[in-house]
Amino acid sequence: MHTAIVLFTRDLRVHDQPALAAAAETAEHVVPLFVFDPGVLERFGAPNRAAFLLDALRNLARSLRERGGGLAVREGGVVVETMRVAAETGAATVFVSEDVSAYAQAREQRLQRACDERRIELRVLPGITVIPPGELAPARADYYRVFTPYWRQWRSAPHRPLEPAPRKIVLPSGLRKGRLPALADLAPGPPSPDLPRGGESEARRRLERFLENGVSEYGRLHDDLAADATSRLSPYLHFGCLSALEIAERADERAGSGTFVRQLCWRDFYTQLLAARPETSREDYRDRGDRWRDDEQALAAWKDGRTGYPIVDAGMRQLAREGYMHNRARLLVASFLTKDLYLDWRLGAAHFFDLLVDGDVANNVGNWQWVAGTGVDTRPNRIFNPTVQAKRLDPNGDYVRRYVPELAEVEGIAIHEPWKLGLLRPADYPEPIVDHVEAVRRFRAARSGEA
Repeated sequence: MHTAIVLFTRDLRVHDQPALAAAAETAEHVVPLFVFDPGVLERFGAPNRAAFLLDALRNLARSLRERGGGLAVREGGVVVETMRVAAETGAATVFVSEDVSAYAQAREQRLQRACDERRIELRVLPGITVIPPGELAPARADYYRVFTPYWRQWRSAPHRPLEPAPRKIVLPSGLRKGRLPALADLAPGPPSPDLPRGGESEARRRLERFLENGVSEYGRLHDDLAADATSRLSPYLHFGCLSALEIAERADERAGSGTFVRQLCWRDFYTQLLAARPETSREDYRDRGDRWRDDEQALAAWKDGRTGYPIVDAGMRQLAREGYMHNRARLLVASFLTKDLYLDWRLGAAHFFDLLVDGDVANNVGNWQWVAGTGVDTRPNRIFNPTVQAKRLDPNGDYVRRYVPELAEVEGIAIHEPWKLGLLRPADYPEPIVDHVEAVRRFRAARSGEA
């Protein structure tokens, strides 16, 4: 009797999960498998993502049990443990979703070699993005380097069909399922206090609410920091609790969804970029000759939300409290670190990756390099003025007051003008750690080679 393994990675759902659907359709017995790899946890394990991951796995296990199956859990090297389960169950096929990071590409190569040695078929299916990376390419090039032409082709590209959740999953007899570990065993320290709940069930509830009440207003409100009118679906996309394709197709059915769908395209764009250039997770996509400053105190002030620039501090404190930050705030705090403080974008990306529940390598690094001017931005020396941006994105100061309680009593526009707070400045709120005008001069001199 044919047995197949579905190796779950960051595709933790049963709806529109091509690997699971194909296994359930072609095999009599299916082993849904998740492997906790100590090497991965050591490098990428963080309390926020570990807590969210455990939520998602509990929910996935429940969904699989409702269909007659269950989730097998192992700890160890992912390839070793997958092959061990294959030997125990006599599995003839391993199904896995395609992924693009340097680690994921290396994992797939090692898995392919191991399967070849044991004469097991490895089937790699799409499922992480709307359009699979590598499927779209411009003439005379292997991948897109500029977003706008990619967006034009992405919008007209055909989609694979959505896969329904399997109605029934049959485990092989005698399979040892294993147990999910405790959070403390995965990552040291507590998660952020206002972390969202993980899992496909919660993801689908949030999607329904957003499609019903939010997507039509997204274009008007998505830059309003205080309105908090974004979908908040990014953690669920990162862990695959939702299918990006399903979100795109369902959003397309709603009026006024174009701005939101464009954000899904940006996600695909950075994914195809990382697939083609996996080294850019740690190296400049375009070397600008930067000689980044070394300033531990400035870095610590930025991380702690104590820069003296209220809009920057609000964003950093939202990150610490929720494991999330509004996308526009991400651009502002990243610009402040790389342009005002002239500190290496990798320091910011690492801090984001430590705290963000949606800490996706492709999007985190892609956006950081875009802001730093080392990525695909056609204006690499672009600088966001934190005061000007604050007045535009948080005109009443409500976002700042929400996350910087020291400034809750400051009224009017002074909340966004750190140099004008004067006597209104609370004793426990710092003065600005850098003069923006001077910082801009220093940055431009450094980029021009005059520093």
